[in-house]
Amino acid sequence: MRLKVLILTNLFPSPWDPLRSPFNRQQFERLGEQHEVDVITAVDFRERFSRKRKAFRADNVNTDHFVFFYPPLIGRPLHAACWLLSLLGQKLKRFRRAQYDCLLVSWGYPDAAAGGWLARHLGIPYVVKVHGSDLNVKAEQPLVRPQIRRALQGAQAVVAVSQALAEKAVSLGVDPARVHVLYNGVEPSLFHPGSLSEARTRLGLPQDERIVLYVGNLKDTKGCLDLLEAFPHVLLTHPDANLILIGSGPARDPLLQRANALGCQNRVRLVGAVEHDALGDWFRAADLLCLPSHNEGVPNVVLEAMACGTPVVATRVGGIPEVLPQHAGLLVNAHDRIGLEGALVDALGKAWDSDHIASHASRFRWDENIQRLDGILEAAALSRKSQVKSNASATGKAKKSLDRIAAKNMP
Repeated sequence: MRLKVLILTNLFPSPWDPLRSPFNRQQFERLGEQHEVDVITAVDFRERFSRKRKAFRADNVNTDHFVFFYPPLIGRPLHAACWLLSLLGQKLKRFRRAQYDCLLVSWGYPDAAAGGWLARHLGIPYVVKVHGSDLNVKAEQPLVRPQIRRALQGAQAVVAVSQALAEKAVSLGVDPARVHVLYNGVEPSLFHPGSLSEARTRLGLPQDERIVLYVGNLKDTKGCLDLLEAFPHVLLTHPDANLILIGSGPARDPLLQRANALGCQNRVRLVGAVEHDALGDWFRAADLLCLPSHNEGVPNVVLEAMACGTPVVATRVGGIPEVLPQHAGLLVNAHDRIGLEGALVDALGKAWDSDHIASHASRFRWDENIQRLDGILEAAALSRKSQVKSNASATGKAKKSLDRIAAKNMP
């Protein structure tokens, strides 16, 4: 059954952020191999007017964007309304022409809150995909929580990237039968075990020193500043250690300033953003990946590092404990710098079985993910057709009944 699917999200590459959310790009491109998929991306107005436009490519999907205007700093409970007005003001004619079978909204707020209204207006079923802080953080805000609850309860299905998020959705009143856990997949052609030495040679990294790797947005909630604070303790035990941070974000300058203040700037390197296709060598070159986030769904960098046979030190938040077994890494509590220091030292001093780690990661497959997502979307589309058929049948019966009544009362 080939569907015409509309996807609305802020989590997809755009000309102003071409490296954004590679997990969604991979999933939607694969979905586009089976269905006609239109992806419309919300672009923050500050990014749109402050960044240079760059080329990007997404295969198998039709891409477009709209600029999301909203009052910054204040009015967060109004963001769903602003999101919807921005979308309709720029794309209403397109929606009037298109005949979509279903809508997939990827992110709980404001995307799903606004997308749910649009779906009801268009008369099509919708599915919501939740990722992490949309439920872990935003759904805890008193004026936002009811909007997220209504969006999830009105959805034909809710797709969660972890069991922990699925439980959050159920706590918001969603029928458990309509909540599905779909872990993201890993691209095996990019992320697989390989020679640490060869990877370091390709990247120009030292062969005989230890490397702690961080991959993610450079912002406080991702724990990159916590990692930097813990790093001088690591150097006491492993003076040959290097901390490499890949990513961009508002914490870049604070990281550089703090590294200088801690006196470890010569052992800290900020690489900047890296193309997703090039991350495999960085994982293979590292002794371990560290991601001390304050909240998460299931970060794909953890799955991808494990697929390369690289152990992981991460925080015990969101769905990370669901995917990171003891033989593949160590868990610590969020904000626990002392615990993080100890875990990093222990992980660097431990002999890890890379093949065992990679074998565990091989269970996270995109083909299985897409097969299940395809079934969820088809069921949503069929529910609409069944409803239309049921309504038509009811209308026909009512008409016949009225005809019989009219016939009996004819003179």
